[in-house]
Amino acid sequence: MNLSLPTEGLDRYTSPSQRARISTEPWGLANLYCPACDSPRIESLPTNTPAHDFKCPKCREWFQLKGQKRKLGNSLSDGAFGKMVEAIQQDRTPNLFALHYDANTWSVRNLILVPRFTYTLSVIKCRKALRPTAQRHGWVGCSINLGLIPPEAKIPVIVDGNVQPASEIRTKFRKLHKLGQKSVEARGWTLDVMNVVHSLGKRELSLREVYRCEAALARLHPSNRNIQPKIRQQLQELRDMGILEFLAPGHYRIL
Repeated sequence: MNLSLPTEGLDRYTSPSQRARISTEPWGLANLYCPACDSPRIESLPTNTPAHDFKCPKCREWFQLKGQKRKLGNSLSDGAFGKMVEAIQQDRTPNLFALHYDANTWSVRNLILVPRFTYTLSVIKCRKALRPTAQRHGWVGCSINLGLIPPEAKIPVIVDGNVQPASEIRTKFRKLHKLGQKSVEARGWTLDVMNVVHSLGKRELSLREVYRCEAALARLHPSNRNIQPKIRQQLQELRDMGILEFLAPGHYRIL
């Protein structure tokens, strides 16, 4: 994987976001591979395809690449809010590659993969509409709150300039793929309980501690009147996925 970003033609653009797009998209086409199958490449989709940039020619998985010069934190700017919400509701969300590059050397520093089935409407934040003086006035964008995505779902592909093995990336992707077989609502429950588990800030936890977050889960899922049985069900799901280890009745460890 070549970590140098192409810079040819960048002098024709002044907008930082345009320069980033013009450089990172060709880099992605030349260097990214499919984590869902053994395809060594992905291919471009037509320009302006809503919420999508690439697809795998073999398994047809869709991908979006977002790059920024700031280190990856809790927020990542994305495209049109309405299109992204629609994609999530219709289960057409792309797998996300979030890229951090060094603007001085035009080189890739960090890259994470967020599988398409691991983020929900709760992580998409609406931004203010563009001002009347803007070229696209009235357009409403969105940002992705990476901080609300469980750490298992932020798969490191490049870490501080070090490329991680493709076999390792694919193994982690497959581990989470069971979520993709669920409905949007069902996977939302699993992800919310996963976030609760991590919010406790400890490696080993008890069912009683998770129950203390019952009110927060009830606010996220107001139509459910049986929160505690649902919590137990989701902890079982996380155990079956290899994310939690069962220690004793009502006690778990994060793997």
